[in-house]
Amino acid sequence: MKAVNDLKATTDATAEAVEAVEAATTVVTTKTTVNRASRAERWSGYALLTVMAIAVVVPFLSVFLASLRPAGEPVTGLAWPVEWNLANYRRAWTVAGFSDLIRSSLVVALGVVPASLVLATLAGYALGTMRLPGGNAVAAFFIAGLTIPVELIVVPLYFDLRAVGLTNTYLGVILVEIALFMPFSVFWMRTHFRATPPSLVEAARIDGASSGTILLRVLLPLARPSLMTLGVLVFMWSWNQFLLVLVLIQDATLRTAPAGLGFFVGQNNTDVPTLAAGTVIVMLPIMIVYLLFQRSFVTGLLRGAMKG
Repeated sequence: MKAVNDLKATTDATAEAVEAVEAATTVVTTKTTVNRASRAERWSGYALLTVMAIAVVVPFLSVFLASLRPAGEPVTGLAWPVEWNLANYRRAWTVAGFSDLIRSSLVVALGVVPASLVLATLAGYALGTMRLPGGNAVAAFFIAGLTIPVELIVVPLYFDLRAVGLTNTYLGVILVEIALFMPFSVFWMRTHFRATPPSLVEAARIDGASSGTILLRVLLPLARPSLMTLGVLVFMWSWNQFLLVLVLIQDATLRTAPAGLGFFVGQNNTDVPTLAAGTVIVMLPIMIVYLLFQRSFVTGLLRGAMKG
């Protein structure tokens, strides 16, 4: 009887050992599959990013190399110039008057960016953290504004601004661009504030902080990456605005850089190297701003992606 019991115990122990080995094998197989899947996803992501980077870099490199060719020389494609010629930049700067054009673009951008950030922060804070009557309807109204193209409203805007004397003025362009960028700006900041832990706001209210104090001392320090990202985007959109400025400003001395470049292209459509130099001059401020705020810009985008 004792021998039978010992045999049974040995059999049970063997079965348990087999089950443990099978479980361990399953875990190892699962981990291997996950590692293989993550590795495949990683390399596919690298490949996609490489293709997208090439699609962005190659056209810019082509324009930059074309700007270094002698003036009037035909450009056949992406080719390294035999001799670098910087005279195109001096000619484009002088003929197109880029000093005045860039000054006008900076005036407009420096008026649009701070105002957009302040208004979007206030609206996003109210819509994202407070229970307002009709708050969701107001948020939906801003989101609906994202679907309105500027081409649809530019002509009515021209007649409205002309009626109040704001055509051919920086103020008219600044006000219109603020309104144009406000839907996305409010949506962006509302998304950020809605993702903020409510416990922070509640703790501040228990301590007796007002709504303004909560915004300035609690939430704004946390919103710095989102604000930096939004500021770079608004600056880029304002700097690249072409049709709006072309319609609202007829005075050549008040044109911005993209609008001035459009007229410069029309006057020198056969001199490709000089046109390429003018294009690089217009793109350069955006590149400088992005390089200066690159880390904050990427951080804000990643936080927005994770919150979404």
